[in-house]
Amino acid sequence: MTDTTTVPTARAVPLAPAAPGPQPVPASAPRQGTQVIRSAEEALEAARRFAQEIAPGAQARDRDRTLPWQEVERFSQSGLWGITVPREYGGAGVSTGVLTQVVALIAAADGNFGHIPQNHYYALEALRVGGSSAQKAFFYGRVLRGERLGNALAEIGHKDFKRRTQLLREPGGWFVQGQKFYCTGAIFAHWIPTLVSAQEAQGERQYLVFVPRSAPGVTVIDDWDGFGQRVTGSGSVQFERVRVEPEWVVPFTASFERPTTIGPFAQIIHAALDAGIGHGALQAALPFIRDHARPWIDAGVDSATQDPLLLQQLGNVHVRLRAADALIARAALAVDAAQRLPTDDSVAAASVAVAGAKALSTSASLLAGSKLFELGGSGATLAAHGLDRFWRNARVHTLHDPVRWKYHAVGNYVLNGVRPPRHGAI
Repeated sequence: MTDTTTVPTARAVPLAPAAPGPQPVPASAPRQGTQVIRSAEEALEAARRFAQEIAPGAQARDRDRTLPWQEVERFSQSGLWGITVPREYGGAGVSTGVLTQVVALIAAADGNFGHIPQNHYYALEALRVGGSSAQKAFFYGRVLRGERLGNALAEIGHKDFKRRTQLLREPGGWFVQGQKFYCTGAIFAHWIPTLVSAQEAQGERQYLVFVPRSAPGVTVIDDWDGFGQRVTGSGSVQFERVRVEPEWVVPFTASFERPTTIGPFAQIIHAALDAGIGHGALQAALPFIRDHARPWIDAGVDSATQDPLLLQQLGNVHVRLRAADALIARAALAVDAAQRLPTDDSVAAASVAVAGAKALSTSASLLAGSKLFELGGSGATLAAHGLDRFWRNARVHTLHDPVRWKYHAVGNYVLNGVRPPRHGAI
């Protein structure tokens, strides 16, 4: 996840050190109950079941800041971690549209949990685009056995986007040295795909290194204290001369020197997550309005469910969320087309379609989280209900990258025919 804000170098005191973390299983180990999903239908049904399982505990986990260790393990066992693994490597190879539906279903049930696998799917796409056949076979196989990928991409304390975490190629081996922040999912991961820089003859190049969570020198700190997305495992990761194998290093700069779908693929997952949080807010608002809200005195009706201005506002939220869904579905088709035939034009079209979806899903999710209180009344703000988590989660997650630049990308493309830049934040 890319953090576009500049945070002071001084760090907050960690809320709690991370647990030792999960260990990668041997390559020959059995799946130990992990399912392998084979179709889009199975993926959507598994997502519906899992969403129903985690929804009842979402409020308490957010309130108490309880990391969802057991829920993450059940998610692994469900097979949903592996749904984007291509069919030729044993996975379901679901379409982008199915993936976004899965993400939205889970985010509606728990916006915190919906964020955890985002970078897992992102890393799998980076692997698909830039990895060798041997790397794909190795990591896809591990994912299908239930292993999880986190991320260590973002860095703070500087006003630029230069990656200061280094890949050191020395005679005695290859090492990763540096520090990352906003590492969503790293706490729960078996592998932490880490964006590093390396000095080469042609200049600085970037690589995505799949670092074992259990490797000596890796420290994962549970120090994320944002007011939203509180239990996503988005803490810090420190790398102290962590030895890595060349087989774990995937080219990254090279994947943006040609048209690829890494950027729009990553962004559409964020859009689906935002839309899901918005739907969760709307679903929470409906019973609260029916059971607790009062009509305004000037409405002249006996029930809030008959208040004409409340109905108008509620209808507006519903329409905007459904419009966001439609733009996400449309953009997903463009991403799939670009994956099949990546050209300058197809990838640009996908990026612009996703930018539009991201712009609308951002405003729709924030609107839903805010209107929940306006339409529910003062009672909706009571801590016992925990309804503030929808707006808090939407507000924090939609800061992932500035939506104003989505509008700019769309406008520049439509008016001037300028293709969006190739990077992971468009």
